[in-house]
Amino acid sequence: MKDYVRRDYYLDKLVVRKDNQLVKIITGPRRSGKSFLMSTIFKNYLLDHGVPPANIISISFDIEDNQTPGKLTDRDELKEFLYSKILSENQQYYVFLDEIQEVKDFEKIVNGLNNRPNVDVYITGSNSKFLSNDINTLFRGRGDEINVLPFSFREFCQGRKEPISELWKEYYTYGGLPALRQMHTAEQKNSYLQRLWQKTYIDDVIERHHVENREALEAIIDVLCSNIGSLTNITRITNTLASVSKIRISDDTVAKYIQYLEDAFLFKSSKRYNIKGHRYLENIKKYYSVDVGLRNARLNYRQLEQSHLMENIVFNELVGRGYSVDIGVVEHRIKTNGKSEYRQYEVDFIATDGNEKYYVQSAFEISSDEKREHELNSLKRIHDSFQKIVVLKDDIMPYKDENGIKFIGLYQFLKQDLSK
Repeated sequence: MKDYVRRDYYLDKLVVRKDNQLVKIITGPRRSGKSFLMSTIFKNYLLDHGVPPANIISISFDIEDNQTPGKLTDRDELKEFLYSKILSENQQYYVFLDEIQEVKDFEKIVNGLNNRPNVDVYITGSNSKFLSNDINTLFRGRGDEINVLPFSFREFCQGRKEPISELWKEYYTYGGLPALRQMHTAEQKNSYLQRLWQKTYIDDVIERHHVENREALEAIIDVLCSNIGSLTNITRITNTLASVSKIRISDDTVAKYIQYLEDAFLFKSSKRYNIKGHRYLENIKKYYSVDVGLRNARLNYRQLEQSHLMENIVFNELVGRGYSVDIGVVEHRIKTNGKSEYRQYEVDFIATDGNEKYYVQSAFEISSDEKREHELNSLKRIHDSFQKIVVLKDDIMPYKDENGIKFIGLYQFLKQDLSK
């Protein structure tokens, strides 16, 4: 087998969960590398650590690349097949079930397998049956989720010899879906991304949720892609559909369709959080694409502003590292013409993981004192002890200013841990 991107971050997540008596559920968008992570990378790890090949039972139910023997999408046939492979109570077995949602009532089989002390179960899924909120219900509180994104920039650069500036341009243009690594022309990459939208992602959402208005769904996708990183709400999107696309649907339908797209792991929203007031604000959010290449292809590469793409990539990087990411708001009272008023300053991202928290600004460039003040206004008004970081596109030596704010170049940020 050719060299491949090992994805050590996700491999470590599986290794630390090995034999923990929970069902490992690997979620994420289609073609993000879930199947390869489980059935190749993790399988090779098990083999390298002494697990006999016969003790690894791997089945794929991917309807686009189905090599499943017989009628294993039938629950009874699948159960009989799996149990016929578990030959000893004294040996440990590892069961990999790829895109298991294609099997009706799959959770009954999975829970039954997981109840056996010598069976460790791993499954992948790409749709709303695998939402975090549903996992505990499906697997009776015995589910353990690992969410997989397309390649991060660090993963994308593995084994590549080109100058980092060229790699960056390729990454922010075509994104990090693993299959692109084997494609060498713009035509190949664009054709692949366009085909994924039409023949995989959109069709999948329509089929699973019985969407009746494909035109409206596609128009919503276009609006979300065009407005990555912009504050918006459901009513504003509804109005945009009516004025630009001449599509008139209700706020409820727009909200429902957006939820379907988030359920398919194609977009992720981030809410606004008042840092000083310790509360979430009105129902205004920002939406980001799970992969900027998919977003760019959807818009036929018409909007390639690096600042917006960089913000989306920084967001995905923080999410991929396991942080919960909100949009920060700092309220500051000033006096104007003798009157007191509040102004709001935005922090691009609040990245939180338990007691660990970072405030991150994606600034692209600071070309003037005015621009610098604009970027730092919010951070200088946050008086807690958590680290404040400004990410610049320029390749700079990291430093801290007199306010304790850390400045770091984009490439270094994407390749090292926040705590460093």
